[in-house]
Amino acid sequence: MSALQVALPMYLGAPGAVQDLWMHLREALRAQGMQGLPEAIVWPQDLHAHWLAPDVLLSQTCGYPLTHALQGQVQLLGCFRYAAPGCEGIYCRSVLIARKESAHLALEDFRNQRVAFNSTDSQSGYNALRALIAPLARQGRFFSQALATGGHRLSVDAVREGHADLAAIDCVTWALLQIHDAPATAGLCTIGHSAPYPGLPLITSLHTPPEQVQALRHGLQGLVIAPAAAQALGQLLIEGFETPDLAVYQRCIEMESSAIASGYPQLA
Repeated sequence: MSALQVALPMYLGAPGAVQDLWMHLREALRAQGMQGLPEAIVWPQDLHAHWLAPDVLLSQTCGYPLTHALQGQVQLLGCFRYAAPGCEGIYCRSVLIARKESAHLALEDFRNQRVAFNSTDSQSGYNALRALIAPLARQGRFFSQALATGGHRLSVDAVREGHADLAAIDCVTWALLQIHDAPATAGLCTIGHSAPYPGLPLITSLHTPPEQVQALRHGLQGLVIAPAAAQALGQLLIEGFETPDLAVYQRCIEMESSAIASGYPQLA
């Protein structure tokens, strides 16, 4: 039997801890009789191709792709709970970051300034921010420029280096950067946050049989309370695991719909 794909590609602050976490989960799954489990996780460059691969046993995506490009094409396993400021249960927020000289400004004061975002299919970096800005926009515009960076860390860099003035960063990513890569956040501050939305979903392929889905959920529930995994969990700020209904991610669609209804279909 060929090895299955396993990835947790969304939070990159401590890749060694991600691998350690998988090793603990792998042992638990092996104890349940699962075969074909890889030794190492993968770090896919093309996330959409990876998420849709038929041999994906476990991966992590974003709520916006789950409700759009991946709708009906993957199975939802559950969601980690994170111990980061801005998180409550499985819900999280985007923090609005700017340079420290802008710490006294309100969101409205960033009108006609530059915004950086990771990608248009990001719930935390784009969709949540679009919903927040929509009531402030005038004739569909608020910013002077919207810069697509390709990643949260790159958006942080863009603000710090003066290429943009504001960005919305997933609060877990922000917390992990402060812990594992403090120089990246030097000279930056937070000036607000978005409304809450459900955190990053853990998914598996549509081809994963029901008994393996059940084993994965059981393994993940045990993982978050396993003493042997405590160090890796702590490094990644993971404090729990839940199995919400897919319907909770309707919040991502509602945020998009509210912005469009307000005449603000894209960051501009």
